[in-house]
Amino acid sequence: MKKLLLSMATVALLFTACSDDSKEAPLQEQQIDMSDFYVYTESSENLSSKSANSNKNYTSCYTMEVLNKQLSENPGLEKKMYDVEFHTRKFINAKGKPTNPGGGNTGGSDTEEDIDVLPIDDGLGTITIPVYFHIVLPNANDVTNSQLQSQMNVLNSDFNSSNTNQLPSGATNFVNDATTTNINFTLAGTYRYNNSTASWGTNNAVKAAYPPITPETHLNIWVCNIGGGILGYAQFPGGNSNTDGVVLLHSSLPGGSAAPYNLGRTATHEVGHYLNLRHIWGDGRCNQDDFVLDTPSSDGANYGCPSYPTINCKSTDMTMNYMDYTNDSCMYMFTDGQRNRMRAIFTSGGARASMAGN
Repeated sequence: MKKLLLSMATVALLFTACSDDSKEAPLQEQQIDMSDFYVYTESSENLSSKSANSNKNYTSCYTMEVLNKQLSENPGLEKKMYDVEFHTRKFINAKGKPTNPGGGNTGGSDTEEDIDVLPIDDGLGTITIPVYFHIVLPNANDVTNSQLQSQMNVLNSDFNSSNTNQLPSGATNFVNDATTTNINFTLAGTYRYNNSTASWGTNNAVKAAYPPITPETHLNIWVCNIGGGILGYAQFPGGNSNTDGVVLLHSSLPGGSAAPYNLGRTATHEVGHYLNLRHIWGDGRCNQDDFVLDTPSSDGANYGCPSYPTINCKSTDMTMNYMDYTNDSCMYMFTDGQRNRMRAIFTSGGARASMAGN
């Protein structure tokens, strides 16, 4: 989140050196600030009165609730996620520096400060993620090949279009933040399973019934009826490989019936989690962070298609970000900070490095 004090910045410890004590400390001698790291979160529906504007037929995302349950069942998961976060921050600190920290009025508030983050040259080039779809429905052919290809097209477009032309008039504070990630997705295979189960829930039962295929190198996406109006959930990097991947409500795919969440943006949102992005409001109130410098603070999710500017926590909400809860037609950007965070997990030693051949 954008903050004048960069709480996530690395504190470099400069050790005494006979040759030149003005040189920056080597990376191995730097200490990474992890004081703001957290894993357990509060339900997004409990955070803000903004949830009153949500579509009551659907629950946008259940990823954090699933994470809370996994943490309670697996005491070692928190340490694994800590290690993933440490690697991410170490990489970003070594490669990337924000520009214009505290760069003046952004239009939302006289006291609001803007931080621009530059895209990191990580040397990885274009990252291509092969995708396996597992269609699990009473009639697995109800999801067509055309829908799956449309979903792939949405993913590739969303991860590779800055869409600055869609920003509302006056949103100059977000123009420099919108970015392309240079992450592509290719369809590796589709598996169809006719199964009469009415709803699969969020306890990974569908993954147990139809396990992921080579999750170390492939993104597995299960398409089914989750139940309870839940649109999707994902597993963060660091979790059990037997449950790694994304689960989507079948009707959230492009052309599905889950309007206004039927343009394929549930997949974009959940793949963001899969690539280590938190919800843009940090799943807390104003002082809880999403670990990204160029996203604003907020006190909860946004729903529908909010007007600009929408102001919370003395800053303008980035309601059009894919990691918020707005309607599919009203979300259309990632930030440079989010880009850098996602790509960090593909670097050597990262949680998904094997996908990039590292």
